[in-house]
Amino acid sequence: MKTIGLIGGLSWESTAEYYRYINTRVQEELGGLHSAKCIMHSFDFEEIAALQRAGEWRKATEVMIQAAVTLEKAGADVLVICTNTMHKMAPEVQDAVSIPLIHIADATAKSIQKQGLTKVGLLGTKFTMEQDFYKDRLMKYGISTIIPEEDDRTVIHDVIFGELCQGNYSQASKEKYLQIIDKLLSKGAEGIVLGCTEIPLLIKQQDCQVPVFDTTYIHATEVASFALDKVNS
Repeated sequence: MKTIGLIGGLSWESTAEYYRYINTRVQEELGGLHSAKCIMHSFDFEEIAALQRAGEWRKATEVMIQAAVTLEKAGADVLVICTNTMHKMAPEVQDAVSIPLIHIADATAKSIQKQGLTKVGLLGTKFTMEQDFYKDRLMKYGISTIIPEEDDRTVIHDVIFGELCQGNYSQASKEKYLQIIDKLLSKGAEGIVLGCTEIPLLIKQQDCQVPVFDTTYIHATEVASFALDKVNS
């Protein structure tokens, strides 16, 4: 079994889900008392969020690289960035280490392809929805994205940082998200990518009539399968 290096705390709410999903996958595969071999670098998320708000992406990239190098030196065989937004600097992080980094958008794209879809609605932070790094990665797989209108993007973003990252899940916010999802479906989205690892804490597959892609679960299980040498299983 390979040792997984987790760059987490972005926020810890979703990192906890990563740890749970990864260990569940390993235990299901190996049985008994087996669990995943993991090393984690967990950030104080407020420090990272402050860099995001200030647009200090170069500094954010530097600290992410530092975390990745530390995990590699500690013995990690594979790297995982436990968030969608910070995959903005995934290429730079990958270039800084010799071990593979499993990209969340690649794992998600493969899951979308299995459903035979080519156009999805994308929910996430404003950074993920409005910048190109995530949408372009999906497009490499022939998957186009539709993002919410500006006011709706603000709602999604504010709920992520003001509620979900702090462990608050309200019915009122869930209803707002579902209304936004309905708008995306009316514009031709065939499925919905929950492109922020906290959103699946609020929105579930049973809430929607089209395929919903839980990027936290998809990414974590892909990583666990890689660690078990069962990526294609």
